[in-house]
Amino acid sequence: MKLRLLLGDQLNYNHSWFTTVDANVIYFMAEMRQETDYVTHHIQKIVAFFKSMRNFSEHLQKQGHHVIYYSLDHPKNKQSLTDNLAQLIKENQVKHFEYQLPDEYRLDQQLQKFCNSIKISSSVCDTEHFLTNRTDLAHFFEGKKQYTMEFFYRYMRKRFHIMMVNDKDPEGGKWNFDHNNRNKWKGAHLIPIKKDFFTNVTPIENLVKENNIKTIGSVDSKNFTWPTNRKECLETLDYFCKNLLIHFGDYQDAMHTNEYYLFHSNLSFALNTKQLHPKEVVDKAIHYWRKNKDIITISQIEGFVRQIIGWREYMRGIYWLKMPNYAQLNELANHNPLPDFYWTGTTKMNCLKHCITQSLKTGYAHHIQRLMITGNYALLTQTHPDQVDQWYLGIYNDAIEWVEITNTRGMSQFADGGVVATKPYISSGSYINKMSNYCKGCHYKVSQKTTENACPFNSLYWNFLDEKRLFLNKNQRMSMMYRLLDKMDSETLVAHKKRAQHIIANPNDY
Repeated sequence: MKLRLLLGDQLNYNHSWFTTVDANVIYFMAEMRQETDYVTHHIQKIVAFFKSMRNFSEHLQKQGHHVIYYSLDHPKNKQSLTDNLAQLIKENQVKHFEYQLPDEYRLDQQLQKFCNSIKISSSVCDTEHFLTNRTDLAHFFEGKKQYTMEFFYRYMRKRFHIMMVNDKDPEGGKWNFDHNNRNKWKGAHLIPIKKDFFTNVTPIENLVKENNIKTIGSVDSKNFTWPTNRKECLETLDYFCKNLLIHFGDYQDAMHTNEYYLFHSNLSFALNTKQLHPKEVVDKAIHYWRKNKDIITISQIEGFVRQIIGWREYMRGIYWLKMPNYAQLNELANHNPLPDFYWTGTTKMNCLKHCITQSLKTGYAHHIQRLMITGNYALLTQTHPDQVDQWYLGIYNDAIEWVEITNTRGMSQFADGGVVATKPYISSGSYINKMSNYCKGCHYKVSQKTTENACPFNSLYWNFLDEKRLFLNKNQRMSMMYRLLDKMDSETLVAHKKRAQHIIANPNDY
């Protein structure tokens, strides 16, 4: 008898494991406190994972596979992965144990240790999901001082011959159309209403509450938009191609109070649970673009492809290159606590109020909301990256550590000192005003600098630059801002610093 483990983010419907039905193979899946409790998760995140796992288990059983599934309240569920495995091996007289490579370091270590402890044979195989393996990025950048994503992205385009004229030249004459992806959305292009899945989440929600699992956010069938089976995932991809791709690139960085998703695909959960393969997503989008080139420009599709085969694969490579030490990096020596309003949305700053409230309601925010609103504020207030990591890992449905920590500790908080990003992604209120309508109707005035009504981001920005000067003033990409700081009269700088320090010390007053 052979036992095969399937983790909650290993829902690959097309994995080679499932090509044949073998009566001597048991597949094991489990909802466990080990996974619900290692960080405080959004209720929708837990519901989405459990629902997707249950759907996947039912699919396998319909195909004829033998599946043992432990729900959270299953009488045999020991709530620990290795305890459950040990129990199953004994009960079923298992002679061989197999698992797929986990994408989180903690699970990778846990399973390696478990396999070393058991007396039966064991083996591990690939998830057959990513376009690269764990070490491809390390080999690509071997001997290099910087891990520039753009070069890796170009390599990926060539390697998989994606949007290439020949083996060397990119389609459209440019590798990157990022400069076309920075428009503010003013409602000119309407967003078609997406068909709801009408997923009944109440049973799982009740299960979570009955077991006293600590969660954040809220959930109900009306605001639950996550695809939890293969059919829904494909429908979400199809909806993106037909309705959103046309303006995806244009408004990739835009933010608006009336729209949560704008033209974003909402495919990250489907991808990160492996219900969709990155290559099928890219191929489908490119195929649709080619059929509609008369109305969809190349900048729309290139921006999307870059996120999937460039950024996503790059971040996974960085994770396996730098873990476990990456999780402790705090190069800017930030130690302040995360403000209470990150858990409630109760703040007079309209941008933060909107992004956090949206996150609590939906378990979603797009990358600029995460990077330039919640992440920007956390960095400018010099919040400890451990607390920022825990919040991002818990609140977003698509957050699995391999992709969350590299984007948060690296890209957002610059805690890795420049491994991922070439400079800190910080801004005053002017950028927020440029890319959103958040500043309109806000309690604070983005045009004011140091008055009581001035946007807090303004003083926080200049205070941060001044306080981190020793670390950042040699960074070439920061040189222009430090020249501006040097030209600032001392009274203005003192006023900025005084106001910033009051904001940092009293965040819940703002």
